[in-house]
Amino acid sequence: MEGEGPIRRIVSGVTASEALIRAAIERDAQALLVHHGWFWRGEDPRLLGTRRRRVALMMAHGLHLFAYHLPLDVHPELGNNVQLARVLGWSVDGRFGNEGLGCWHDLPRPTSASALAARVSSRLQRRALAVGNPPQAIRRVAWCTGAAQDMLEEAIAAGADAFVSGEISERTTHLAREAGVLYLAAGHHATERFGVQALGERLAAEFGLDHVFVDDPNPV
Repeated sequence: MEGEGPIRRIVSGVTASEALIRAAIERDAQALLVHHGWFWRGEDPRLLGTRRRRVALMMAHGLHLFAYHLPLDVHPELGNNVQLARVLGWSVDGRFGNEGLGCWHDLPRPTSASALAARVSSRLQRRALAVGNPPQAIRRVAWCTGAAQDMLEEAIAAGADAFVSGEISERTTHLAREAGVLYLAAGHHATERFGVQALGERLAAEFGLDHVFVDDPNPV
């Protein structure tokens, strides 16, 4: 969405919610940079209700909006999956899934399911939900941020003993149990906070801008 005037300060966040828009206004920003925008496939495209309020608020304050969804997930340097790996202390040893969206890492030392769950929970500051029937020693861990629970079968095919994503479905538990793997639901919002921060910092450095990340809390 085009705003008005030059950009001096960017506020970044996971989702272009009304709360994040107001945070950008309070911080005297000229642009909002997010991972989740306003329109999803198959949704009503009319500007009604909450969407109208968001757009009206943006226009009233002349804010620019930049949103990058899947391109920010898969980017090899600034993307959510690569940045989540950095936070968790992993390297990207291989990729799987459509356009290599999912990643996997071979741990230097095998670990237990409880230790892995504790590490993910500690690094993300959010307790991960652990389901499944994992082996005693987890050697290969795979991940894909956000709502990638249905990539679990692809992660298993890639040899993963554990798969980390954001959300979970009822069917996820049964598959993890019957396949003998660990599934960690670490939060859609929690796993996707890092790519937009990395992109914001890159823009700030390249164009001499101020950048502020605002975490609009979301338990999902």
